[in-house]
Amino acid sequence: MTPARWPREHPETGRLLHIAPSTGRISDRRVEHLPELLRAGDLLVVNDAATLPASLQGHTEEGAAIELRLLTREAQGTWTAVLFGEGDWRMRTEDRPPPPTLTAGARLVLGSLTARVVEVLPPSPRLLRVAFDAQGAALWTGLYRSGRPIQYSYLAGPLSLWHIQTVYAARPWAAEAPSAGLPLTWALLLELRRRGVRFASLTHAAGLSSTGDATLDAVLPRPERFDIPAATVEALHATRASGGRVVAVGTTVVRALEGRALQGGGTLTPGEGVTDLLMGPGFVPRVVEGLLTGMHEPTASHYALMQAFAPLPLLREAAQMAEKRGYLGHEFGDSSLILSP
Repeated sequence: MTPARWPREHPETGRLLHIAPSTGRISDRRVEHLPELLRAGDLLVVNDAATLPASLQGHTEEGAAIELRLLTREAQGTWTAVLFGEGDWRMRTEDRPPPPTLTAGARLVLGSLTARVVEVLPPSPRLLRVAFDAQGAALWTGLYRSGRPIQYSYLAGPLSLWHIQTVYAARPWAAEAPSAGLPLTWALLLELRRRGVRFASLTHAAGLSSTGDATLDAVLPRPERFDIPAATVEALHATRASGGRVVAVGTTVVRALEGRALQGGGTLTPGEGVTDLLMGPGFVPRVVEGLLTGMHEPTASHYALMQAFAPLPLLREAAQMAEKRGYLGHEFGDSSLILSP
């Protein structure tokens, strides 16, 4: 599928492929038609994580050029990150030279920040746990001063931080944008609310979608932290009790809700946690009934997760239709809604 090369000026005009598993029907719509596809009493759950400037260019103490892409902030204040060799987003990640091999204790100079390698993690010497010398406000100031958005070579130019934020972004937890929510403008959200669709949010630390390293990509997504507010759990219970449908905006929302429910033996409770849940065919969602997501390649982990909501033959038929009609992929591309009427 052809990737979208730049954010749309009016993202709500993007294409929306509606897939209805119960009927097998596939229809070609626009994101702005979402109010027609949801019902009064439905609940739309979004991931309100803001996206970090998680790409840090720099060098080792010995002078070797590197890029460090942050994955997630750990509970103890360290960060997991992936190390890249010389180059930047303009070069495909799989074509970049390998980074230097680092060991615990190695120091990195990353713009105005410095960091120390705490641990090299399996399954790759490029996967690191690092600790920044700065803490608190000084660390966050340094990140926003020195960091850039993570981006890939198919894009037409360098992204600014506002390009990768949803309109409801809150806490800076995500390494890459929870991109399923990017087409949801305030005007569209207000129209949904006017029609009786309810909203709830959670925060999920979306990680990297790709590294270009087959060994690392095979273990993506890694365990990711989440925070589900009590108000969201209450809204879910109220929606179920009134016969409404729970629709997740993005695979990160599905991972957080279904991962939390699985940890609770089927009961969804509020709070913070970490999920390593990987879903695919045969997985029966306990919480989520519909999914608004992007257009995903069949080899992507997101595509496997979609099979928990729709059978593979129907997804293949939808992919063929999307390809024929010129749908665009990746984070600024078109959308799909898996939801039965």
